[in-house]
Amino acid sequence: MTTTNSNAGTNNSKQRMIAIAAIIVVALLTVNAFLLYNKFTQDKKLAQQATELEEAEKLKAELEKQYYEALSELETMRGENEELNALIEQQQAELKDQKDKIDRMIRNEGDLKRARTEIANLKAQIEQYIAEITQLKEENQLLADENTQLQEDKAMLETDLTQQRTANEELNTEKAQLVSANEDLSKTVTFASVVKVDNIEAVGLKVKDNGKTAKKSLAKNVDQLQVCFNTTINEVTTAGREQFFVRIINPVGETIAIEEQGSGIMTSSQTNEQIRYTQVKELNYNNDKQEVCFSWESTLPFQKGTYEVEIYNKGYLAGTGNFTLK
Repeated sequence: MTTTNSNAGTNNSKQRMIAIAAIIVVALLTVNAFLLYNKFTQDKKLAQQATELEEAEKLKAELEKQYYEALSELETMRGENEELNALIEQQQAELKDQKDKIDRMIRNEGDLKRARTEIANLKAQIEQYIAEITQLKEENQLLADENTQLQEDKAMLETDLTQQRTANEELNTEKAQLVSANEDLSKTVTFASVVKVDNIEAVGLKVKDNGKTAKKSLAKNVDQLQVCFNTTINEVTTAGREQFFVRIINPVGETIAIEEQGSGIMTSSQTNEQIRYTQVKELNYNNDKQEVCFSWESTLPFQKGTYEVEIYNKGYLAGTGNFTLK
């Protein structure tokens, strides 16, 4: 009996040992499995982080590449147009702001998907900027070409205008010469048609009580002057009405003139000088010798001395004479 109980106790101890060992084995297996799973998870996480880091670096490199290529291309588009250069500087500043925003997104936020989308948007923005600048440069070049053409056209018009002005000046000079020649010819013709006068005689007259007149040589006895002259033959002149302006100049060099008795002012065709005349006589000239006479009565006493008589036709001096009152 004692032996049987001893064997039974030994068997129970073995079973307990086996059970404890089994529990320990299960526990070790469980711990091992947990450690293996945890290691797998950590390895997977590390691999994902490495992948994300690698992708982040790629995105950052792509961002840097796009940004600096865009800056370089925009810089090459600079020129002499200040407005265009200002637009390029504005676009470069906007690209830098967008680049810094994406860079922070990659570095701090870790939102690579959104960063990738923003990089794509940045690329589209760069392409839009390049297209805008290219279009503006083309438009500016077109305007510059048009301006150059306008300048050339202006220069051509100015040349044509100068030539036309020169031609007009030459024509005006020729016209002036022609007018001058015509005037000279007209003056020559007019001068040739002047009806000369001769046999100019002037005497003092005294009016008697019976109305008849008697010649007097003393100035104090003279009431009026009588002037007579003869026209000469001039076949150049067309027959017709002719005017003869008579100028009587007193001993002190003054023209005797009274407007109420027909005195006036004529213009010398030779000097354009204004000449005061005493009387004008008009007659129907028939290209032959004709005697013309007229009387002049003054309201003032006549002076002693020699009087000059000038007779004009067509503004030219046609004859002269003189007489003396004592």
